Amino acid sequence: MASHGGKDTSSPSRSTPEKLSPVVVLAHGAGAPSSSDWMIRWKNILGKALNAVEVVTFDYPYMSGGRRKPPPKAEKLVQFHVDIVKETVAKYPGHPLVLAGKSMGSRVSCMVACDEDIYASAIVCLGYPLKGMNGAVRDETLLRVTVPIMFVQGSKDTLCPLEKLEAIRKKMKSLIGLHVIDGGDHSFKIAKKHLQTKGSTQDEAEDLAVQAIAAFVSRCIGAR
Repeated sequence: MASHGGKDTSSPSRSTPEKLSPVVVLAHGAGAPSSSDWMIRWKNILGKALNAVEVVTFDYPYMSGGRRKPPPKAEKLVQFHVDIVKETVAKYPGHPLVLAGKSMGSRVSCMVACDEDIYASAIVCLGYPLKGMNGAVRDETLLRVTVPIMFVQGSKDTLCPLEKLEAIRKKMKSLIGLHVIDGGDHSFKIAKKHLQTKGSTQDEAEDLAVQAIAAFVSRCIGAR
């Protein structure tokens, strides 16, 4: 596991109890808005598991009007995302900030964490899209981040081959957690045959992931 170093993850102007409830900003993926069943479910899951004061979700501008349009480059979404985070922090001053995202939203969350005015305690990446549409490995942002990162990945996620993620983890500067959902795809869905072989359920597999997220975030907040 890499060691955490570099950027200070707490604002020097803040003096807060270590166990204060975090506020979570959860960003959606490229193909579905914050109102999708997946996002609503994980918003509720994270809120409960992290004892969050609020889990804030939002839609990137390209999702407006209810039309499904391809997203712009992730870099073009950063400023809008930063503005949402700053509004949230202003609403809950002193509460630890956790940035979370589904797929593309997790990648943009990592970019946001590199902003000098954002002081996050942890990032939760739900299906990080390590490979681009052209198959190239996108590791530049991960190598810049110094905020602790928790990756939750499906073992069958073609957008994030675990061996490639492992190679990048060894080069990263931040404290890193990883939970693999055995048999899970990019959205953590596990085939029924796989579940039958393992003698488990989808909910049980995701519950283990949630426990890992909660333990990691708790440790990060406790170290503030």
